[in-house]
Amino acid sequence: MKKEVQKDFYTKTVKVCGMDRQELEEKIQDLLSTQEHLTFTFTSLSGEIDIQISAKTEKEEDKRSVKEVIRELKIRLGSCIFTTSSKVTLEETIVELLKEQKMTVTTVESCTGGMLSARLTDVAGASLVFKSGFVTYSNKAKRKFIGVKKMTLKKHTAVSEQTAYEMARGGAVLTGADTCVSVTGYAGPDSGEEEQPVGLVYIGCSVKGKVEVEKFYFKGDRKAIREQAVVSALTLLRSCILKNYRM
Repeated sequence: MKKEVQKDFYTKTVKVCGMDRQELEEKIQDLLSTQEHLTFTFTSLSGEIDIQISAKTEKEEDKRSVKEVIRELKIRLGSCIFTTSSKVTLEETIVELLKEQKMTVTTVESCTGGMLSARLTDVAGASLVFKSGFVTYSNKAKRKFIGVKKMTLKKHTAVSEQTAYEMARGGAVLTGADTCVSVTGYAGPDSGEEEQPVGLVYIGCSVKGKVEVEKFYFKGDRKAIREQAVVSALTLLRSCILKNYRM
């Protein structure tokens, strides 16, 4: 007779965005080394890290140990933790934040070609907060539809902090959205000049008229760079919303 395998693990998940694996492990290294009775499993996705904390049994004391670790992770990692539910996605938490704040969002994309808006609109109920999505792949489209200045593109190029700024600001103003995220970069195989390699991406975010732009150097092939850009755009959007968060 085949022996039935008994489940003997109690597992909880913490999902993190906005930091890389090395930075994460440095912040919690001492916690990992002092919790020998627990097992930590890290799963790195494009711009996200899932941490699974498992106990060897489902005894109450082991469950408490897992919960205490999660509380400590929340203290150390703060807003970089976007959920403690294994089934909740980053975009779902953003849509929920927008709903809570009664805010709307518009996306303006270049190198990601609509992938960002697709992630947001995949969430059920996104129609309550999602205004518009623009794919301004060419310089002409950036000027015509979003209002990026011709001089900005000529002086700084389409892949620049200035262009990402004007894309985010223009998308918000044009659609009347409370927030707008812009993405422009080189996903490959071609790049700009020597100082503009494949993987260089600028992401802008406008919230209530305040615009932030972040610069990234992503590694990998075209697909990987685009995926990392989308997650980083979602992460920046979430961060900017939280800065303006009102209870």
